[in-house]
Amino acid sequence: MLRYIRKRILISIPTILAVTLLVFIMLQLVPGDPAEIFLGEKYSTPEILAKVRHDMGLDRPLYVQYLDFLWKAMHGDLGRSLHTGRPVIEHLVIAIPSTLELAFAAMAISIVIGVLLGILSALKHNTWVDSLSMLVALFGVSMPVFWLSLLMIFFFSVKLNWFPAVGGGDLKHLAMPAFVLGVLNSSMLARMVRSSMLDVLNEDYIRTARAKGLYERTVIIKHALRNALIPTITVLGLEFGALLGGAVITETIFSRLGLGKLYIDSILSKDITMIQGITLFIALTYMITNIVVDISYSYLAPRIRYE
Repeated sequence: MLRYIRKRILISIPTILAVTLLVFIMLQLVPGDPAEIFLGEKYSTPEILAKVRHDMGLDRPLYVQYLDFLWKAMHGDLGRSLHTGRPVIEHLVIAIPSTLELAFAAMAISIVIGVLLGILSALKHNTWVDSLSMLVALFGVSMPVFWLSLLMIFFFSVKLNWFPAVGGGDLKHLAMPAFVLGVLNSSMLARMVRSSMLDVLNEDYIRTARAKGLYERTVIIKHALRNALIPTITVLGLEFGALLGGAVITETIFSRLGLGKLYIDSILSKDITMIQGITLFIALTYMITNIVVDISYSYLAPRIRYE
């Protein structure tokens, strides 16, 4: 297992390098001079601008700038924000807990709703329960996140005054954005669980378990659901990686100070160093999530072994 983990990490390194290189090249094509953004129009005299460009290393060849960024990133230095002048890592440390809180809450809601709907739909296949469950799932897949967010704010904040519309800090502020993301993600999860359960329920070992006289609950949970979750785990990993990468629209609408809002603000202000730092963190998040998902396969299905 340890050898497999090391192998996966080594395979992921070229992916991380490719992501950083692609982002670096794309940001070089963005109009505007980072030195001018850092100074502002008021202080952008030719002499001061030249000095700042030299201090920031912008007068060096592009490949040198890229290698310098990689070297510093490997040592935990992601540069300084062009707007605040503070280290990028400090901004990330502030934003990551809020995004983690939202991601875990949304995933919990998604798993509860999605798995229950999927199991119920599979067990009641081709009945009105199955049709209703899939209709709910279709509604969630088709619902734009910004529209559901605005509806939640209108009804539960403006009309009923149950939850605060924006901000963060407690469960009341977390409830609506977590519910929005959880419901939307649960729709795809429910369809996946239903499809996997229908395949598993027709297997010989399920009929054998029932023939042994096992309780139906034991057959469903221990035998059917455990094997049906193998492909579902992949979907969960992708969803969790996306949430950790920053629920951009949701965090922006609900004004949560997470990675998503920080990313949008950095793009609008052309804060190149901040964008590079956030992108690197998102790439690392996906890499780690995929490794964890692959490892979880062997625990859900002991027949899976890694060389």
